[in-house]
Amino acid sequence: MKLTNISLLLFILTLISIGLALTFGAANISSTQLVQCLFSQCNSALNETILWQIRLPRVLVGFAAGAGLACAGAILQNTTRNPLADPYLFGIVSGAGLGATIASIGFNDQLNIALPLAAFLGALFSISIVFFIANFVQRIEQLLLAGVAISFMLGAITQFMLYIGEPLATNRVLFWLMGSLARVEMTQFYLIASVVIGAIIVILAYHQHIDALALGDENAISLGVNVNKLRLLMLALCAAITAVIVAYCGGIAFVGLMIPHIVRHYFGSSTLKLIIGSSFIGGCFLIWVDVIARSAVNNLELPIGIITSIIGSLFFLYIMLQGNRSHG
Repeated sequence: MKLTNISLLLFILTLISIGLALTFGAANISSTQLVQCLFSQCNSALNETILWQIRLPRVLVGFAAGAGLACAGAILQNTTRNPLADPYLFGIVSGAGLGATIASIGFNDQLNIALPLAAFLGALFSISIVFFIANFVQRIEQLLLAGVAISFMLGAITQFMLYIGEPLATNRVLFWLMGSLARVEMTQFYLIASVVIGAIIVILAYHQHIDALALGDENAISLGVNVNKLRLLMLALCAAITAVIVAYCGGIAFVGLMIPHIVRHYFGSSTLKLIIGSSFIGGCFLIWVDVIARSAVNNLELPIGIITSIIGSLFFLYIMLQGNRSHG
């Protein structure tokens, strides 16, 4: 299938997903009412408030976050040639969780500002450690292992602080770590979307260099690719995407690990198709996960990280079973 046809198909799928997702929630808003509100003819002030101030920011942030996480996972998997590479392997979520824990304990009165800011700084702290190690480690496999070690270390510190912390602050951080779009606003969508779009533009500019990495480091170098600088640049972009998403949405697992596998299977593994497919499918996926989170149980919102973890676990069990059958 041609790239233009894929892009058009996925764009239509995205518009449909966004439109339908706006009708789901605790308050019933029909498709007719949605169309009326979109054309400034809302017959209810309540519906207008729910649509423009609550649901639309959630849907748009969900799409931007899903697209960003999926693209980050796809690029990490391609540049490291590791199908299990994931943005969270570099300790970004653990660092953000540590920052959020410190904010909840020390800045309880200004938490709306302090929590995302501290989470972002914590994510940058963990990334900085990984980059520091990267200066001494040349093998990308060891860099991934270092990221996992940092993740466990920062996670252990966070758990200790939560254990000795005040119960209300502990519950708040635990819910945030499981991922939620409950408190997002349009300003956060603009920030997340700006980072994600900027990173995607840079990635697409280097798509031929990234494709060359699939041939092996020696072949890529012979084609004029600076392998180490390219990997560090891609790692920095993935880190920036994940940090800003985690800062406002919390921990959302498996999106960056699962969606690229689906895209490769149906659309191909070239960087152009992979990034375009991952951005649209990842965005739509997280939109519908959020719909499930706020609609599945009456008077209760589920953390979206729990849902993505369940779906991701089942997905990889299926992949393992398919792999065993093919080798059998």
